[in-house]
Amino acid sequence: MRKLFLLLSVAPVALAAPAMAEVATAGAVEQSGAEAPADSGAAKEVFSTGVAKGRDRLDSATSTSSLREAEIVKLGARSVADILRDIPGIRAEAANGEGNANITIRGLPLASSGAKFLQLQEDGLPVFEFGDISFATADTFLRADLNLAAVEAIRGGSASTFASNSPGGIVNFISKTGETEGGNVEVTAGLDYEQYRVDFDYGAKLSETVRFHIGGFYRLGEGVRHTGFNATEGGQVKFNVTKEFDGGYVRLYGKYLNDRSPSYDTVPLAVTGTNSDPEYKNVAGFDARHDTLYSRNYQDNLTLDGNNNVRSDDMRQHAIAKTIGLEGKFELAGWDVTERFRFANMSGHYIGIAYAGFMPAAVLPMAFGGPGATAFFANGGNVGQSIGNPMTLNENGLAALLMVANTDLNSVNNVTNDIRASRVWEIGRGDLTTTAGFYSSHQTIDTDWLWSTVFSDIADNGDSHLLDIVTATGAKITQDGVFQYGGLGGGLRRSYDLGYTTNAPFGSINYHIGKIAIGGSLRYDFGSAKGSVQGAELGGGRIGLAPRDMNGDGVISIAEQQVSVLPLSTPAPLDYDYDYLSYSAGINFRIAEPLAVFARYSKGGRANADRLLFSPVIGGDGDILYPQLAVDNVKQAEAGVKYRKGGLTLNVTGFWAKAAETNIDTTNGQPIVRDYKAMGAEFEGGFRKGPVSLTAGATYTDAEILSDFVNPAIEGNVPHHQAKLIFQATPQYSTDRFSIGAVFIGTTGSYATDDNLLKVPGYVTTNAFVQFRPTDRVTLSVNANNLFDVLAITAIDDPTVPAGGVARAHVLTGRTVSTSVRFSF
Repeated sequence: MRKLFLLLSVAPVALAAPAMAEVATAGAVEQSGAEAPADSGAAKEVFSTGVAKGRDRLDSATSTSSLREAEIVKLGARSVADILRDIPGIRAEAANGEGNANITIRGLPLASSGAKFLQLQEDGLPVFEFGDISFATADTFLRADLNLAAVEAIRGGSASTFASNSPGGIVNFISKTGETEGGNVEVTAGLDYEQYRVDFDYGAKLSETVRFHIGGFYRLGEGVRHTGFNATEGGQVKFNVTKEFDGGYVRLYGKYLNDRSPSYDTVPLAVTGTNSDPEYKNVAGFDARHDTLYSRNYQDNLTLDGNNNVRSDDMRQHAIAKTIGLEGKFELAGWDVTERFRFANMSGHYIGIAYAGFMPAAVLPMAFGGPGATAFFANGGNVGQSIGNPMTLNENGLAALLMVANTDLNSVNNVTNDIRASRVWEIGRGDLTTTAGFYSSHQTIDTDWLWSTVFSDIADNGDSHLLDIVTATGAKITQDGVFQYGGLGGGLRRSYDLGYTTNAPFGSINYHIGKIAIGGSLRYDFGSAKGSVQGAELGGGRIGLAPRDMNGDGVISIAEQQVSVLPLSTPAPLDYDYDYLSYSAGINFRIAEPLAVFARYSKGGRANADRLLFSPVIGGDGDILYPQLAVDNVKQAEAGVKYRKGGLTLNVTGFWAKAAETNIDTTNGQPIVRDYKAMGAEFEGGFRKGPVSLTAGATYTDAEILSDFVNPAIEGNVPHHQAKLIFQATPQYSTDRFSIGAVFIGTTGSYATDDNLLKVPGYVTTNAFVQFRPTDRVTLSVNANNLFDVLAITAIDDPTVPAGGVARAHVLTGRTVSTSVRFSF
């Protein structure tokens, strides 16, 4: 039973307007990369992500959106999460920088971190099988550059049956394939931040039936926030070669990503007032919109690796992906067969501040060193000086306890194959489309948790310093700012090498006669989890501690006397199976050429992966003791109206969802065993007349925690971070030579935690762009993200106003302005 589950461990923790006049594309099946015509609102809109066969949007009982390349290029997102913020229905907490965003859709719970119920795909296949692998999220291994032709998104509906582990929806990042000959070189520089970037892409025909495309980027600099050093460095290259033949094509493609970037995560934010009416503002000497807890004085982290050997790590997260794939489409005995295969060798390193505690610097020594203890600067220009000297301490007078989530991603490889066959049968006056397919994947999760606990002051412009504490007797209890070589208390020292195999046969039928299309689909997922697990928390809370000479000076200091180590000789097994059935059925009625209504009901599932580890749900033999906890089920219903005529597009959809959730709350380490429900309405619209256009989207959600085993007191409460309303609007004016526009993205307020005590205010951010094309082959542009430098809070980790008046906050980056010049050829 779900109510028997109890976890004992702590788990870690705008680009373009929606193109309501969607790009005419066969999506992941065959993407041209060509720009849609200016008045494509009146044209047939073909959409194929998460459905059996590409079809006009007005003939499909689904809720879809698409971002065109022309719009994506205009605004220059700072991250993939910035793109997702601009898709109706999707809530993306994009405060972390490049990767590790928290993402959900249509009121489905964002109870922990990552993207549990929403799948991110690249060219029709998932980046990861599971969207919330600890410290390895799909957006960490995705980059938007000139290779990107379009982004397609489907919400609910058939996503449950045309992809595994994606009951909420699918977002597919589609690459150019060389159909449009020519290329681009673009140079971009930050005007008010230090980062320099060069992008390129080129596509052409090698013969009448063979074409190719190649592109990529490289960047270097401090990044969009002050870190005090080059925190961003790296890039990627992508290529594909396509051979066309009668009835289909075959394509070989690949990607090499090697990129370093910071994970900004938690920042201090002053808060006064009451829980129901708090006032948030920057602490003195630290701007939460532009500063970080990264520092030029703390660029390396000393720790033990997965074999308990001493190692120093770069304080930047590192994503490496080496991908090769094969895609083909051909006709076989009257069937259209599509085959997609990809092997992605992915690894890297995550490091970030997973937890922070803020306090007056004067309190820090006594809190950890006892009465009479003092604190000194461990590095920087004032090294060795007491923080009691008012000339040396930053003006806010604050200190921080930082738990550094240093995690090796030894291997998060993914191998995936999807084969499907479709055929259209003429039956009576209508046509019946049948599809059958089989999906198989293997997801590796091989990671080492190498956490540390350090003390720091809080300064702006990347100038924070580590702090040492000396007791009243003269004993130094820290070493170069490190209080514990492990998580606070010696835990969070883990290692696991796991393999998750997923197989799924699926099929669908859709009958279209006259104005009516009715269809249904089924998918049966069955999988296994196998591997080994090691950790200081295994064995009834046992902590693995041992003395180690971490800095190699031949002396075991106090901080080195209890170093968190892995019990390498006592691994625990993991070995269990799971299965679940998904189904979806819908009907679409095209009342008139420009008008259609639809309804759909779906049931899907999401298998739980590494979030079940280090808990009583896994037995000593590696089996799952409560099999029903292996999968969280989601039920959804939706009904909507679609209108498209000339330059006007309007879509309104009502939705209802009920979801189970087995997870861990990363703000407090508490287990989550809950059921949720959500209902609401979604609006999407676009209007174009000559050079003027407006696109807009809004989602209203009423969500509730139905049941909670761990804390029944919160039943009936609103899930944390869940706003009643999120919205986007993009007006723009565009001619052949000149474009100007803005993207307004906003949210109403929400609650910091599920206790529904502390309020988090809403906000509206404004992204703006100007483009000038002096010739047909040159484009000059200026882009501003968060133009008005709004303090946009995505999350607060505290349940109430903190006694010390400083909250643990997650804040969108403030104003950043960049300029670029693009040469086309």
